[in-house]
Amino acid sequence: MKIVLLGAPGAGKGTQAKKLIDKYGIPQISTGDILRQAVADQTQLGKEAKSYMDSGGLVPDSVVIGLVKERLSQADCKKGFILDGFPRNTAQAETLDGVLASVGMPLEVALSVDVDFDVLLKRLTGRRTCKSKDCGQMYNVYFSASKKDGVCDKCGTELYQRDDDKEETIKKRLDVYKAQTEPLIDYYTKKGILKRVEGVGDINEIFNKICSILK
Repeated sequence: MKIVLLGAPGAGKGTQAKKLIDKYGIPQISTGDILRQAVADQTQLGKEAKSYMDSGGLVPDSVVIGLVKERLSQADCKKGFILDGFPRNTAQAETLDGVLASVGMPLEVALSVDVDFDVLLKRLTGRRTCKSKDCGQMYNVYFSASKKDGVCDKCGTELYQRDDDKEETIKKRLDVYKAQTEPLIDYYTKKGILKRVEGVGDINEIFNKICSILK
């Protein structure tokens, strides 16, 4: 099972990816994770990536693709993989297709977890986290609020909103997704491998729908 996972921030991709890993026994390949690991391991590509990161620049697609190719060569990818966070645009998707074809591992499914933007906005801007490092319990003022406004149910500590969960920041993230990543829906539709699932409702029900799609 060779899957690329698509969906806007807050769509629930991470949650569903974990369940897919458990069911199918295939690894999730997050470009952020493999980038950090390569830098920590001081591999050749890791050192190259670090030079861009240290100067405040974006890591080039060629380096990211190289890291993905290295990761796919590992034994746990023989049965398949879940790509998460890459590609982010059609140019990256075209390059990725070439790499996957060269190693005989073409994508079988592009799975899009679809959620309306107004729901995403509430999911992300509504998040509140307990300030206690020992607790860290999370809430959502729209969907799973604490019993007392602004106070953690578990330990009584004040709740706070992270800076990157504020509305202006979230709207920018969603706008970037729409402009850069949504065209991938058209790209994979034309390739005949796009599958869509509505990412609203019970987590297990969404997962059951995904499993039915993948059969």
